[in-house]
Amino acid sequence: MRHSLRLSALLIILALSSPAQMPEKFTNLQVLPKDIKRAQLIDKMKSFAMGLGVRCPFCHVGEEGKPLSTFDFATDDKPNKAIARKMLAMVMEINTKHLPNAGLDEPIEISCYTCHRGSKEPALTSPMPPPPPAGQAPGEKPKETPKEQPKETPKL
Repeated sequence: MRHSLRLSALLIILALSSPAQMPEKFTNLQVLPKDIKRAQLIDKMKSFAMGLGVRCPFCHVGEEGKPLSTFDFATDDKPNKAIARKMLAMVMEINTKHLPNAGLDEPIEISCYTCHRGSKEPALTSPMPPPPPAGQAPGEKPKETPKEQPKETPKL
């Protein structure tokens, strides 16, 4: 399973690493900056692909396996593209408005991968925390373990 995931990731990177097939001018950018650099847009698309485990035809009109030059990136015919825009706007808002004011010791950012974990559908629950040690109720502070007293050595 891990091997196939790595292979899939590699194939996605290789497929998306051919900027010559990407259009020179980008149209219909609604959430991303209209003056985004080509390399930045390609990196952003790669992060979507990796975060959701998908390829270009998931959001864009085009046929899998065909050159990217045959894709219609500007059209809004695919519902997943509209969903992606809403999700991207949400991520940008969380990263720019909420996380900086969260009082965290170190700044963090979320991405598609934060929730999707390489899957088309986001995880609906958080991973469960490990169970408490024996004798400790859930949510209860850990009990201090008594320090072992050194044993007296017998006097001879």
